[in-house]
Amino acid sequence: MARTLLQKCTACGSYGLSETCGECGGKAEAAGPLKFSPEDARANLRRKLKKVGTKEWTDSLPSPEADSE
Repeated sequence: MARTLLQKCTACGSYGLSETCGECGGKAEAAGPLKFSPEDARANLRRKLKKVGTKEWTDSLPSPEADSE
């Protein structure tokens, strides 16, 4: 299921509502980011579920050294 209704084709750049492009048949992705609210009531729960702040979580984050190899 798509994050948002509006999708953009990664191959030709056309817009549509399905996850496959109607023009070229390519894969379509969400056209824009999800909405953000600083008053997000569920952010604390999401951080708990992802165990943000634990050693395992910080070790799983990408580092600039790993990207430059």
